[in-house]
Parts: sequence; C-alpha cells; structure tokens
Amino acid sequence: MVLITQSGPETLSIGSPAPHFDGLPGTDEQAYGLDSFKDSKLLVLNFTCNHCPYAKAYEERFNALVEEFSSQGVAFLAINSNDVDTYPDDDMANMKQRAKEMGFAFPYVRDDDQSVAKAYGAVCTPHLFVLNEQRELAYEGRIDDSWQEPEKVTSQDLRDTLVALLADKPVPNPQTNPMGCSIKWKK
Repeated sequence: MVLITQSGPETLSIGSPAPHFDGLPGTDEQAYGLDSFKDSKLLVLNFTCNHCPYAKAYEERFNALVEEFSSQGVAFLAINSNDVDTYPDDDMANMKQRAKEMGFAFPYVRDDDQSVAKAYGAVCTPHLFVLNEQRELAYEGRIDDSWQEPEKVTSQDLRDTLVALLADKPVPNPQTNPMGCSIKWKK
C-alpha cells in the first residue's frame, strides 16, 4: 500500500470546469455521467475503492454526509478507478457486495479505463472533488483531518465546504491534502 498525502501535479485546479464523463456503470445497474446530476446544486465526487483501509475508514462518515446533505440539493457519486487485474477486490461484483454491506445511499460506479480519475487528477482513495452549480471545481482534498480516529477530527473539510457553498459563501479551505492509498493504475 502506497500512502499519498497530497494532490498531484495533474490534479484539477480550483475554479476549473469539470471534465465531462458519462456511461460509468454503477452497482445499481444504472450508468452515470456528469449530466446525471444536472439538477443538483452541488456534486461531490469521491474517488474511492473497496480494499484501501483509508477508504473503508471513511465510508460511514461519507454515508452520514450523504444523509445530511442530499435533501439540500447535493448529489454524491463514488468512483472506483483501480485496476481490477491487479486488485480484483475492486471489481464490480465486489463493489456490489460492498455497497450492499455498507448501505451506500449514493451511486458507486466503475471507471474501468481510468479516464475520469486521470481527467480530475485523482491520486488516492479517498480523494474528494466538489463541483459547484456551474460545475466548476470548488473543493479538492480530504473528507476530514483524522481518517483513523473520528473522535479526534478537528477539521471537517468536506462538510464545511458543503455548508459554505449552500450558503453562497466562500469555501473556507478549498484545497486540502487528500490521504489514502494510491490509485492502482493500469500498466
């Protein structure tokens, strides 16, 4: 496991228009793209996976944010871009099982050709991108500052971003360092 603690040089810059994507197959047998969420005020993209301990540690907190903000016009999409040839735990069958076990209340999709992860410059799991109503990048980074010990969180970065954007206020900290396992790129 390679730990990543910062964004990469190819990571989308704050204020950039969201790269378009479509046709990502979901665990719910639906296909998703950027336009699937056109009626939402905000869109949260979570590059994640099944096997990474960082990604797993954040699943309940991510689910709680989905529950808190979905009724306020925020849409959530989890994207698994890992190479399934080297990490079979991240294949669609295992994704469906994980989504069911954890009660995911958001679409969980496969980015098999890794084009979406590359377009956004995602570097690890989890790596979060929040798009505003104009579908420009408003936040990039982590969910909060304590992946392993939720009781020690002092900065709820993703939550603070959503609260600010919904109130038409500036994002307090638009870029934080994501922390997690590196995305498993195809050779």
